[in-house]
Amino acid sequence: MDKAELVNRLKIDREETASSGRPLKWFIAIAVVAGAAIASYSLGLLDAIAPTAEAGPLPVETVLAQAESSSSPGDSVLDATGYVVARRQATVSSKVTAKVIDVLVEEGMVVERGQLLAVLDDSIPKARLKLAESQLDAARAALAELQVNIRQARLDLSRTENLAERNLASQADLDRDTLSVDGLMARLSRTARDIAVSERSLALQRQELTDMEIRAPFGGVVIAKAAQPGEMISPVSAGGGFTRTGICTIVDMDSLEVEVDVNEAYINRVYPDQPVTVALNAYPDDDFPASVIATIPAADRNKATVRVRIRFLERDARVLPDMGVRVSFLERSQEERSQAPGEAAAQAETQPGVLVPASAVSGADGARFVWVVENQTAQRRDVVVADSVGSRVRIADGLADGERVVARLDAEQGALANGVRVTVVN
Repeated sequence: MDKAELVNRLKIDREETASSGRPLKWFIAIAVVAGAAIASYSLGLLDAIAPTAEAGPLPVETVLAQAESSSSPGDSVLDATGYVVARRQATVSSKVTAKVIDVLVEEGMVVERGQLLAVLDDSIPKARLKLAESQLDAARAALAELQVNIRQARLDLSRTENLAERNLASQADLDRDTLSVDGLMARLSRTARDIAVSERSLALQRQELTDMEIRAPFGGVVIAKAAQPGEMISPVSAGGGFTRTGICTIVDMDSLEVEVDVNEAYINRVYPDQPVTVALNAYPDDDFPASVIATIPAADRNKATVRVRIRFLERDARVLPDMGVRVSFLERSQEERSQAPGEAAAQAETQPGVLVPASAVSGADGARFVWVVENQTAQRRDVVVADSVGSRVRIADGLADGERVVARLDAEQGALANGVRVTVVN
């Protein structure tokens, strides 16, 4: 082997070395990227878990699953708002225009039927009454005078008839006396009618005098006083604002009831004599027992509502006209269901299961589920929904009577997961 060949063997091939190192570089780069991805995922997962751990138990509102057979008539099927109104309320006024002499009531005063409320100026009615009495006396005096004249005329006629029979009186004398009697009888009839007219006029003047005393048409409470002594009052409103149209406003507190506007989409849940609880806005913690009087057979096209009248079962002094109220229409009792037409058959066909609010169920058809609270943790439970009962749904399978489920999933659904700790807020 010569020296040149030996040198060629000992020479390093730079191209072969470079090509053989490229796969190693790619492997190292891929390993670095994968490690970074795993680290990012781990850090992101820890960040996602950390707030949950730091935030503590998730507050949720829950309800109890309830078998339909154990549902009580106190369950609300519909809520509405309205106002207290009075069926008997009147602004008491006068029949004639007159000046107010005295007002005998104040706001808040309890009055009885027929009680004197105010006195008007009666000087003119009294003068008219005296005039009517004088006219009646004059008519009666004229009647008495006519009766005397008639007796005299009849005597004259009788004498003339006797003389005529003996041919001592002419036919003209007989006719004159006969016509005189007839004329006096006609005047007597007219005077009698004048007396009747005078008596009616006298009664009218007495009534006008009585009308100067304003009395309560029914018993109640005065809620407004509109007139003062010295003011003019009239049954017809006059321009300028100087004439009042009423003395006071009276409300019969025993006639107070509630009127609410129910959305026409839910009016089928309301029926006559349905039990109702009424909560006044002024006393939100107190429930007043009531019942439905009637549904007004007319709808408001602008608001898409139907008006419902509700009566109070007990009188309470705290209930006042025009107060705002919140009304809960209660579920029909078992006895009422059995007596209602078609309800017995409907009960016989009722499917077994438990009832929960529709808002507690999530998921699409075929994959419905609820969140059950067990040992202060949320557990997802797949359920089978049978049908709807008003604002609730019947769960045919997957849930037992008495289990506690999350009531609303709108806000909490995204944060709930199996095993997440929760705290019940209701």
